[in-house]
Amino acid sequence: MVTRTQSPSGRPAVEADARPGLVLAAVAVVQFMVSLDLSVVNVGLPEIAAGLGFGAVGLTWVIHAYALTFGGLLLLGGKAADRYGRRRVLLLGLGLFGLASLGGGFAQEPGHLVAARAAQGVGAAALAPAALAVLTAAFPTGRARVRAFGVWSATNAAGGALGVLIGGLLTEYAGWRWVMFVSVPMAACALALAWRGVAADAPADRGGRPDALGAVLATAGMTLLVFGIVRTDRHPWGSAATVTTLAVAAALLAAFLLVERTTRREPLVRLGLFANRSVAGANAANLLVGATMASSFYFMSLYLQRVLGHGAALTGLMFVPFALAVVAGSVLAVKLGYRLAPRTLLVMGGLLTAAGFAWFGMISADGAFATDVLGPSIGAGFGFGLYLGPLVSVATAGVASREAGTASALLNSSRQIGASFGLAALGTAAHHRTGRVVTPESLTDGYALGLTLGAALLVAAALIALTVLPRTRPLGETAPEPLKGRSPEDVPA
Repeated sequence: MVTRTQSPSGRPAVEADARPGLVLAAVAVVQFMVSLDLSVVNVGLPEIAAGLGFGAVGLTWVIHAYALTFGGLLLLGGKAADRYGRRRVLLLGLGLFGLASLGGGFAQEPGHLVAARAAQGVGAAALAPAALAVLTAAFPTGRARVRAFGVWSATNAAGGALGVLIGGLLTEYAGWRWVMFVSVPMAACALALAWRGVAADAPADRGGRPDALGAVLATAGMTLLVFGIVRTDRHPWGSAATVTTLAVAAALLAAFLLVERTTRREPLVRLGLFANRSVAGANAANLLVGATMASSFYFMSLYLQRVLGHGAALTGLMFVPFALAVVAGSVLAVKLGYRLAPRTLLVMGGLLTAAGFAWFGMISADGAFATDVLGPSIGAGFGFGLYLGPLVSVATAGVASREAGTASALLNSSRQIGASFGLAALGTAAHHRTGRVVTPESLTDGYALGLTLGAALLVAAALIALTVLPRTRPLGETAPEPLKGRSPEDVPA
C-alpha cells in the first residue's frame, strides 16, 4: 500500500508503508555484515600477504583502508540519509558494499585489495547510519522498540565476535579470498529485504543549500584523525608525523565547528544535537566502550595464538562463547527493558563488562582457555549484551525524525573513533609493558595491562551513563500523548 504525505516544505511526497518484520531482518543482516567485516579479515592477513605479495607495512592498509573511509565518511553518510532519504541511501550503500566485496575477492595485486577495502568503507559509511535511522523510524516506542534494539545489539556483537571464527575457518579451509566473498550474499540478502520492507521515506526539505564546506572539513578532519591514530603502530604518539597529523585533524575539526555555528546553509550536523543529554552521554560512553572492545579482540586473539599456541581456526572457535553470551545478554535486556530505565541497563551492563575485563587482566603465560578465557568471556559478553540494546535507543532519543540519520552516524562515528583510539593507546601501553625482550611471560604482561586498562575505561563509561544521561521511563512503557510515536522536536509548540 502507498500513502501520500507532506514533506516539511509542503510539497507532496510518496511514502510506502513499512513492513517492520522485514525492516528488522534487513537491519540485522546489515549490522551483522558491517561488524563481521571489521574482524573477519584479521585472521587471514598472513595468507593475504603470501597470496598477493604484500610487504609488512603495506599489509596494514588492508585494515586501515576500511577504517579510514568508514570512520571519515560516517557524518556525511548520515547527512545523506536525512537529506536524500534513508531507504535510497541504504540501498545504494548495500550495492556498493556488495560490489566492493566481490572485487576484493578477485583482487590480483595489493593495490586492488586496498582499493576494494576502501570502497567497502564508503559503502558502510552510507548504509550503517541509514540502517539505524530506518530501525528507529520503524520502531518508535514501546515493547516492539525494545525487542528491535535487542536483536540489533545481538547481531552487532555477534558479527564482530563470529568474524574471527568465520575468518579463521574460511582462511584455513577455503582460502583467504572467501573472507571478502562472504559479504556478497549477505549484502544481496539485505538489499532484497530492504527493497521489499523499508518504507520509501520522503527526503528532507531541499530548499536550503547544503553546507559543502562543512562536509569537506568534517570528512577531511575525521579521515586525518583516524589516519593519525591507526599509524601509531609505526609512528609513536610523540613522533613528529603523528603530532602533525593529529594537529591538522584537530584544526580541521575546529574549523568545521566554527563553520557549522556561522553558516547560513544547511549544516552537516546541527550543533544543538549535543545539547541533548541523551545524545551527548550515549556518544561519550560509546567512545570508551568502542575503545575497549576493539582492543580486547586484538589482545585475546594474540594471547590465544602467540602465548597459548592455538591455530587460527581454533582461536576463532574460542570466541564463540563470548558471542553466545552477548546474545543471551541481549535477550535479557529485552525482558528487563520493560521494567528498568535505559540508564540503569547501561550502568549494569557497563559494570558487568568491566568485571569481565578485570578478570581477563589476570591471564597467565601458562594458562589455558578453560581457566583464563572462558569465564571472563561469558561475563564480559553477557554484560555487553545488556549494554548495547539500550545504547542505540538512548542515542536517538528526543531527536527529530529529520535528524535520525545524523544521530545514528554520530553513534557509529564515536564507536569507530573510540576503536581506533583504544587500539592505538592500549596497544602502545601493552607494547611498553612487554619490553624489548619478547617471551610468553612478557607478552602476557602486556596483554594483561591492556585488558585491565580496558576495564577502567568501561567503569568510566558506566559513570558517564549514570551522571550524564537523563532519568527516563523504561523503553517498554508506552509514551504518553502527544509524544507517542514522535520525537519532542516534531511536536508543535
